[in-house]
Amino acid sequence: MAAGQVSKAKTSAANTASWRDVTPSAVVLITGPEEYLGIRAMDRIRSQVRAAAPEVEISRLNAGSYESGSLAMAVTPSLFDEAKLIEIEGLESMNDAFLADALKYVTQPENDVVLVLRHGGGVRGKKLLDAIKSSGWPVVDCQPLKKDAEKTAFVVSEFKAGGRRIEAEAVQALVNAVGASLSELAAACNQLIADATTAVDAATVERYYGGRVEATAFKVADAAMAGNGPQALSSLRHALATGVDPVPLVAALAAKLRTLAKVAGAQGSSAQIAKQLGMQPWLVEQAQRDVRRWTPEGLIRSIQVTAEADAQVKGLSRDPVYAVEHAVTVIANAARGR
Repeated sequence: MAAGQVSKAKTSAANTASWRDVTPSAVVLITGPEEYLGIRAMDRIRSQVRAAAPEVEISRLNAGSYESGSLAMAVTPSLFDEAKLIEIEGLESMNDAFLADALKYVTQPENDVVLVLRHGGGVRGKKLLDAIKSSGWPVVDCQPLKKDAEKTAFVVSEFKAGGRRIEAEAVQALVNAVGASLSELAAACNQLIADATTAVDAATVERYYGGRVEATAFKVADAAMAGNGPQALSSLRHALATGVDPVPLVAALAAKLRTLAKVAGAQGSSAQIAKQLGMQPWLVEQAQRDVRRWTPEGLIRSIQVTAEADAQVKGLSRDPVYAVEHAVTVIANAARGR
């Protein structure tokens, strides 16, 4: 859906949208303190805009360090009249220059422009938020999921979107194990969705996440994939010391690398790639950002060493801990281009 097609979609009242279902509009407001949901909402809009207009021009501004006139410059039609996506973060600390320019813009936005505004919470900029809501532009409220019922519904929705089944007992076990952080819960869902060949049951969740304290398989994997070897090894040793089995640790590394390899070799927009690979668009966007740090040789080497570690932790080695540590070290070095 192009920006010009949605620019007239205003109604007389605020249009509340879910972060899962929000679609591009001339103006979209994403509010609330839950950063992870805000990121997912922004990724979803970006993916849809790129799918509709692959040559879209994307600009990013910060409302706290904003300079007067920057918004007008960003939305000015380009020489070839490409669609434009303007992402503005930090509205909770907006300065007066941004407030003045934004108040003027939201009353009469440009055609073929999608403006996404991210407000992390608080009272700063209330006048602008009220103006957006009263104009009827879509508003996504990203509040923390505090209740178990909310987290349970989140897990069920993630598995449904990923085309996998999860048993009710497994849902509760997963929430109990990694539900303190929504981003960690989402990463755990993604890992199980990627690895599962049948419905996920409580035994599978226990195998992956039972006995964990603070360090988790995906924390180790995230640190390694970011090139932070010391943090990855520290988290790994803590995880092992608190009873985490080496098998899910290697599985987490493999899942991350598998996603990276799939996205690295795919062609098209993030939405097209997500559809081709059966992945969620936000995950493709994340992988596209991460893969820029990697060389093809480093990715191949990391996949090979992880496959070797997988065999070793499943019985081919007398020292499975060394196998995992070696894999983590190789991956962290590869992520830094070594």
